[in-house]
Amino acid sequence: MENKADNSSFNLRDNSDIGSVKIANDVIGMIAALAAMEIEGVSGMPGNVTSETLQKSGNRKISKGVRVQLSGKNVAVDLALLMGYGFNIPATSQKVQTRVKSTVENMTGLNVTDVNVHISGITVAEA
Repeated sequence: MENKADNSSFNLRDNSDIGSVKIANDVIGMIAALAAMEIEGVSGMPGNVTSETLQKSGNRKISKGVRVQLSGKNVAVDLALLMGYGFNIPATSQKVQTRVKSTVENMTGLNVTDVNVHISGITVAEA
């Protein structure tokens, strides 16, 4: 797939009568990150990014943990995630892949070809 800069965008619709709709790669990345964080067992992203900080901080914080590659109307997503101790990594990762694919496709109209999950660490819940 063609790799584009983080600040590039996908032209979703270009209607000369009305105008155009563009989606930035960072927005696609944020959608993917938030969808992944909804899955039980995913405890965060590298750099201590949690779902709460994602919602408050905007898209710059997640760029370390998400890579988006666009090629036409196809998109591939690479996610680096932290998993909670005791959760089944293959089963949880499959849930992440399914959720990210469905959420990105529903929100953007793009075809998600790949969702690659990289478990970069394990977290232990504080007692």
